[in-house]
Amino acid sequence: MKKLMLSLFIAFGITACSLNDDTKYVECGVNALVEFTGFPFLCNYSIKTPQTSPAVAVVASQEKMNDLFTKHENSCPVASDPNIDFTKQFLVGIFAGVKPTSGYAIKITSIVENNCEIIVNYYEKTPAAGENVSQTPTYPSDFVLIPRTTKGFIFIKTNESSDNMVIGSFSNDCTGADCQKFFQINDFNILKFLNVAAGQYDFGQYKYTPTIKRGDYTLFLKSVPAEILALKGQTKTYGTPNAAGVYFELRQGINVTKVYIDNNDTEDQSAEIKTFKKAIQEKITSLK
Repeated sequence: MKKLMLSLFIAFGITACSLNDDTKYVECGVNALVEFTGFPFLCNYSIKTPQTSPAVAVVASQEKMNDLFTKHENSCPVASDPNIDFTKQFLVGIFAGVKPTSGYAIKITSIVENNCEIIVNYYEKTPAAGENVSQTPTYPSDFVLIPRTTKGFIFIKTNESSDNMVIGSFSNDCTGADCQKFFQINDFNILKFLNVAAGQYDFGQYKYTPTIKRGDYTLFLKSVPAEILALKGQTKTYGTPNAAGVYFELRQGINVTKVYIDNNDTEDQSAEIKTFKKAIQEKITSLK
């Protein structure tokens, strides 16, 4: 895949840098994956000065955090830990700039490092054909936590599809940390959502850890039954999975299809649905 370089090295300690296309990428040894954690930033913080132009920020201290952002009361249904241990982590933010409507997004997909620098790969989403958008300007951004480093940063734009699916197993009567297991599967990575609360399936409010793996979305899509694909944006429940079941969410373009399937085999579950339920359960077991 051809990648487009869109930024300069960011010197250690600089909190913000504009994206540009003037930098030539230089190889500097073998790349190794950098572990990072998705950070639901907007649940607990707001940006003091909205970024009207594409930019990045690498925040290395609480002082810089206070300079750039305002902390507010949690605005998401599920409380998330807003604290960052800057003795161990950096906050990396990426900003798409002002957009004329909703429907735009920017997302960090993978991070690698070599002997010289940290390389952050990301993609941008534009409104899908037929998508219902508001005419209010938006400022897409994305934030992750990475281990502290003394290396500079490079940001590389890649071409990715925003289509994805979420698979999960839930138990509404269980309160332990391992009761709700949910994963988002893209064609470029797999996200494990952390501490998902029962019935709270707005996944933008959760931290996550990624596994970099290509092609899983396309592969698993082949196992989705035709009757679920035909829903095209509807929500359907099989059985009465009030206590425990599996969850499937499919995002394709403007359509968001959601399916809940009872763990028990019920009369409304066809042979294809039962087989798909088992496939979801086996996939979750392989990922956890």
